[in-house]
Amino acid sequence: MRTHIVVPDDLVQEVDRVAGKRRRSRFVEQAIREKLSRQALDTALASTAGVLNPADYPEWDTAAKVAAWVESGRLADNVRLARKLRASRD
Repeated sequence: MRTHIVVPDDLVQEVDRVAGKRRRSRFVEQAIREKLSRQALDTALASTAGVLNPADYPEWDTAAKVAAWVESGRLADNVRLARKLRASRD
């Protein structure tokens, strides 16, 4: 679809410098998609903020506890993967 938008000259010149005149539309399309994606993420984060009760997740009380929780999950994943690989060889 074609559309008409008004963009300041300095912004068009910067886009042309970065992307090239022949790639202007693609550059603008990507920029719009990125902005929409960030906006959707912001909306999702705002709508879910506070849904978890900190009392229900004591393993997330401190940065050290979060790191330990993540490491524990990674170790468990590695154990499961090793089992699957052994089972596939047998």
